[in-house]
Amino acid sequence: MDVGDKRIGMAVSDALGWTAQGIATLERQGDRHDFEKLARLLEDHKPDRIVIGLPKNMNGTPGPQSQKVKDFGEKLQKLTDAEIVYWDERLTTVAAHKALISADVRREKRKHKVDQIAAMLILQSYLDFINRKQV
Repeated sequence: MDVGDKRIGMAVSDALGWTAQGIATLERQGDRHDFEKLARLLEDHKPDRIVIGLPKNMNGTPGPQSQKVKDFGEKLQKLTDAEIVYWDERLTTVAAHKALISADVRREKRKHKVDQIAAMLILQSYLDFINRKQV
């Protein structure tokens, strides 16, 4: 998940845990609405683990949004038995914007896809790390 103040980008992995695919971007409308939507997605996908991007500064220290993301993770944990994992998300939004620009996606459409692409990049980075570790 790429958790922001306005949107939450979401991705899932394939059954083997090799690749990330975007599934949705949730337009945030308040905790009640957001967590109802997330509860439905959790029921549909039944994850063992939820990877949430943790905003960090370039020097590796927690960024200004880090506490908001952790607070979100604590609320999400109440909806699921899945393990919550926080993963460094530095530059994923920048990379997502660049990918969409190079794909010639118009500005208005980029706004609605960038968080989902960022979630895919966060999850893919995590999957790559886990899969390298197991080899």
